[in-house]
Amino acid sequence: MANQANNEIRYLNPPTVEVKRKKYCRFKKAGIKYVDYKDPEFLKKFLNEQGKILPRRITGTSMKFQKKVAQAVKRARHLALLPYVTDLLK
Repeated sequence: MANQANNEIRYLNPPTVEVKRKKYCRFKKAGIKYVDYKDPEFLKKFLNEQGKILPRRITGTSMKFQKKVAQAVKRARHLALLPYVTDLLK
């Protein structure tokens, strides 16, 4: 009768399913035509914790702007605005 004292009804919750969002190019959406290498805070969005450039399949950036981002990151690294390698960038 101990079960009757506990009248809580418990339901099985379905496993949470993550809804995949459609990837989009943030440059095309915002109308950005030039990627500035002198803005390291913006370029950090395209780097992982070790300082590596994130691929297109993760960021959703189009090929045209991915090339511009890569070039801007390389220029910023050359001018010591961004590190080549780091332990924790973000």
